[in-house]
Amino acid sequence: MRLPSPAAKMLAVAALPVALVACSAESADSTGASPAAASPSQAKDPNAGLLTGAQLKETLAPASYFPSGFAADPSLARDTGDTYQAPATHDAAEPRCADLGATSWISLTGVEGVSFAQNSYLNQNTSAELDQEIDVYRDTTASDVLKGLADVVAACPTYPDSDTHSTVTVTGAATPGLGDEAYTITLTDDAWESGTTLIAARAGTAVVSVLSTDGADNGAASAKKLTAQVLSSLKSGSGTAGQG
Repeated sequence: MRLPSPAAKMLAVAALPVALVACSAESADSTGASPAAASPSQAKDPNAGLLTGAQLKETLAPASYFPSGFAADPSLARDTGDTYQAPATHDAAEPRCADLGATSWISLTGVEGVSFAQNSYLNQNTSAELDQEIDVYRDTTASDVLKGLADVVAACPTYPDSDTHSTVTVTGAATPGLGDEAYTITLTDDAWESGTTLIAARAGTAVVSVLSTDGADNGAASAKKLTAQVLSSLKSGSGTAGQG
């Protein structure tokens, strides 16, 4: 609904699958000790029970979910495949605020999970976008991601839109009724036909994040609907990954 559409920009942080970093508990350690000789701390797989990117990909809303006129953009689809990546935390004190209008905007919190899957659906007639992503984190890190979103909004009350040479206003608030906890960010700009709604919702160790520019309400209704769809799919097929 807005022209031009910056959400088609993709953050490099979600670029491609990475190698499995967790060692198998069934293999011998570097000293040649047998699995039976390994200590409990050595044998424990920190990614046990967490969905892989390949599994998360199947949990994203399917093409049949999206309204007529929307088509997937293959160039914006990414996942971590059958392996896990090493978790990481980066300094998020001075986020690149303009990346709120890009895919993988959830990475602005500075926290990276161990697996993810994402894709984007675009409407060529209206330029509307519906982007969806699921990131999985170890332990209680997913809660930290939700808390970090409020810090991102506080650091980015406004930012310049280089495409329209105008100013984007950023607001955010906790959102009840979606997953274990959720946070909504709204981007508005007088130069746009309509604004953008970003929603992040936690389901146990997973965080579902969506971006919508579809609708005269700044994409709010369509963003909430897509979030609910992915959360439902995650709950029904996640096994232990969605438990918190």
